[in-house]
Amino acid sequence: MSHYRSNVRDIRFNLFEVFGRGSVLGDGAWSDLDQETAEEMLLAAAELAETKLAASFDDTALGAIALDPATASVALPAAFKESYASYVDAEWWRMDIAPELGGLAVPPSLRWAMAEFPLGSNPAIFLYAAGWPQAQILYGQGNEQQRRLAALMTERAWGATMVLTEPDAGSAVGSGRTRAVPQADGTWHIEGVKRFITSAEHDAAENIVHFVLARPVDTPGAGGPGTKGLSLFVVPKHHVDLETGELGRRNGAVVTKIENKMGLKASVTCELTFGADEPAVGWLVGDVHSGIAQMFEVVEYARMLVGTKAMATASTAYLNALDYAKTRLQGADLTRKGTRDAPDIPIIRHADVRRSLMVQKYYVEGMRALMVFAGTVLDDIELAREHGADPAESVARNDLLLPIVKGFCSEKAYALLAESLQIFGGSGYLKDYPLEQYIRDSKIDTIYEGTTTIQGIDFFFRKIRRDEGRAWSALMAEIAQGAADVADLDAGLSDALQDALDAVSSAVTRLGEWADASSADPARIHRVALHTTRVLDMHGDLLIGWLLSKQASVAHERLSAGGLDATDRAFYMGKVAAARQFAAERLPLLRAQRSLLDAEPTAALLELPDEIF
Repeated sequence: MSHYRSNVRDIRFNLFEVFGRGSVLGDGAWSDLDQETAEEMLLAAAELAETKLAASFDDTALGAIALDPATASVALPAAFKESYASYVDAEWWRMDIAPELGGLAVPPSLRWAMAEFPLGSNPAIFLYAAGWPQAQILYGQGNEQQRRLAALMTERAWGATMVLTEPDAGSAVGSGRTRAVPQADGTWHIEGVKRFITSAEHDAAENIVHFVLARPVDTPGAGGPGTKGLSLFVVPKHHVDLETGELGRRNGAVVTKIENKMGLKASVTCELTFGADEPAVGWLVGDVHSGIAQMFEVVEYARMLVGTKAMATASTAYLNALDYAKTRLQGADLTRKGTRDAPDIPIIRHADVRRSLMVQKYYVEGMRALMVFAGTVLDDIELAREHGADPAESVARNDLLLPIVKGFCSEKAYALLAESLQIFGGSGYLKDYPLEQYIRDSKIDTIYEGTTTIQGIDFFFRKIRRDEGRAWSALMAEIAQGAADVADLDAGLSDALQDALDAVSSAVTRLGEWADASSADPARIHRVALHTTRVLDMHGDLLIGWLLSKQASVAHERLSAGGLDATDRAFYMGKVAAARQFAAERLPLLRAQRSLLDAEPTAALLELPDEIF
């Protein structure tokens, strides 16, 4: 039986009942798609994930994946390659490619909803396939020859990587030392070592195209220190005849090490060395030195991917735990404690197990709503551009949401996995169940594509402060309206949401005051940084509370209308219950979180000597 449990019902609910995505189908770029077809796509993708994709998830069955030093090549396990081929053959990846490159015109909200299935069932498959969106970026940013390369990447299903991190630089991308030396023929020779590069070597594709940040030398107006001195180069594993698409000799970009990781082992993570034995020939993307801006389009996609992966894993873990709790008989009901003949009951009937399942339910379903909500913002951007409107407001909202999607969801999902494993008791610690691998595979989500600390700093300083709070204020106003709208359904839910909003707004104001004061007292900026992760987390809980209340309102209307079967009635009742429980258990904690910003022991933390740690 497959380890993976999908939740198509909840995805459909979010897409079409809560966020009304049926209204954007059947018109313009998405004219060939209607709601019925979209729902069929969801069902087909879920079935593929539950069967062929999930079949090779178990890393103990795959064996170690090793680098052949003689050929600098990696052979993926046959079972995994079979699953990967089934994903390629299904062609769902074409949703991330524009029609002019042979892609499918699908709203981003539906694309990311569909991404939940492979990311929950076998995330390594999606990571190998995630190179195709980079072909789309190359097509949009590149020159004529690079656009041809992008077309070949999708036509031939080549892999791709984004190559930022270096051994000594880590997350400080601007400290990178990899050089790009200009050549007389207009190419560049890349020299240096990069680390933690996902999918940099494998045999599931005949070629892999690396997108590399490097620092130009001997180039007037380019290079220099920091991130602004980095440019983006495209460096294929094999040289390519752009006219015929035929592969030539191996380029000088060679994998020199495979990382030995705690989890996500089917996804090869590599050290990549450029120009050691022969030149690593690259081409400047778009013939312009704008590396960070160009690469950030890839990074934004990756951060949405990580948030979706985190939520998808937490979802299948919760559903596995729920199934187990319904069937595992253990212990008598407490009301019959001491009764000799009291029968064992399903553990879902035990109070603390029930509490744990509800925590998993409201967070998983709230994070799924957050993913779909973020997808609708991407819909708005595409629709604005299609109709010649200014997408600036939607772009700013997307920028604001991404650190929450990536940072909050990765942290919360990882914590939830421990809740799921606990339901299984000692059995959850065994490899008999997928929970232990879920935990190992998911820890990376809080680290790569920008750690949670980086997401918190980015959220406050770049997404709130640099925007002068415009996008943030607009979102807070929408949440305030949502709190008012839900008052008729549940006054307590409305009050809790409004109080949480006040706490979050006050926290942002306090950080702003400290940031403003840092011009006169530079040490104040450290106090801001002490709380940026906390404030990011507070925003995540606030958004979850708001989105659960939106779901509860829709569910209440469906319940009031009547005519539901038992399954649908239970589903909608669950939505109302989850929103109320979250408002009772989680939203009040935001007031306490806010109070910690001004707590004296917290402030004193910055003054303590290093030796006490």
